[in-house]
Amino acid sequence: MCNLYAMTTNQQAIRQIAGAMRDGTGNLPAFPAIFPDYSAPIIRNHPEGRELTLARWGMPSPAFALKGRNSDPGVTNVRNVASPHWRRWLGVDNRCIVPFTSFSENETLPDGSKPPVWFALDETRPLAFFAGIWTRWTSVRKVKEGETTNDIFAFLTTEPNQLVGAIHPKAMPAILTTREEIDLWMTAPTVEALKLQRPLADGSLRIVGKGGKKDEGGLVA
Repeated sequence: MCNLYAMTTNQQAIRQIAGAMRDGTGNLPAFPAIFPDYSAPIIRNHPEGRELTLARWGMPSPAFALKGRNSDPGVTNVRNVASPHWRRWLGVDNRCIVPFTSFSENETLPDGSKPPVWFALDETRPLAFFAGIWTRWTSVRKVKEGETTNDIFAFLTTEPNQLVGAIHPKAMPAILTTREEIDLWMTAPTVEALKLQRPLADGSLRIVGKGGKKDEGGLVA
């Protein structure tokens, strides 16, 4: 499960590659470490064109996962898109793309420790995107906050490719690397769009760091 990623490129590059016509983020900083429930950039569909905005990481949890709990920090990774819980957000209006430059999976070592291993398209950390979904939701994410209304998101996962599977054999994010894939995810009928929920081809990723809780290797001014 990917619960830590980085986005260290500038917002102009995000807007250009994603085709975003609107930008409500102001002066967007670099994000060398994005953890669950952090606010992070996404691009979503808008009547006036694609919009770059900020949302909190974690979609609403299924009802069974909330039994006995008084808060819902959210689900960061979505795998079972056949579930009725997730199907309601798979239409064009609720799809988004999530910019990133690297992501991590935890490696289980013989001593029981689980340090992060960072993956990127190459050592320069070029911009890519997760295939995501978003919604506006009212809930108690943290007890100390009480009930709040937030734009929230998660991204799809799939079986891992060879490189990621050697570290984390259960899953990897569904990654989009071209404008054609971005446009397909953002505009195509659901059945067609979900074909992008597949592992990135072997040889398409590199390990670019180990052990650190943030990745500043792709930092761009």
